[in-house]
Amino acid sequence: MEQMGKILVAIDFSDYSLPTLRYALSLADRTGAEVVAVNVINERDVQAIRSVKHMVLDLDEKEFIITQKANRDQKLEELIRGAACSRVRVQKMFRVGVPAAEILAAIGETGADLVVIGTKGRTNLAGLLFGSTAEKVFRRSPVSVLSVRGEEHAALVCRMNEPLTKS
Repeated sequence: MEQMGKILVAIDFSDYSLPTLRYALSLADRTGAEVVAVNVINERDVQAIRSVKHMVLDLDEKEFIITQKANRDQKLEELIRGAACSRVRVQKMFRVGVPAAEILAAIGETGADLVVIGTKGRTNLAGLLFGSTAEKVFRRSPVSVLSVRGEEHAALVCRMNEPLTKS
């Protein structure tokens, strides 16, 4: 089996985000892999800003994206602290577009060996009508995808005080 070098973890700030991040960090802690946390600003939200721009003069698409990235960066920092695994450094990546497509693009750009993703996101309605982001990533990913189903399935704990050993 080849050495795992990079883990891409998809974060959408749903209730599943913290267990998903914890799982990815625990795997990275055990394998010595790097972690890249990717969050996607959904193109639907950006299009909504475009469509109401003429009605609200102080609303600008570029400002919206900048504000979203700053807010999401802060939320991701809070999640990282909440995951309590300070031994593993997390590189953050924010993208704008269709979530599944952007996650798939990030796999190639980062050279990820594994994707860790929650099975449920912020809304189940889109999953019922169009297929979930996780399902699309599962079907199209060029690398293995690990699904985290919630806190009870993310039982790995980061071993903060133990020295990292590579076998």
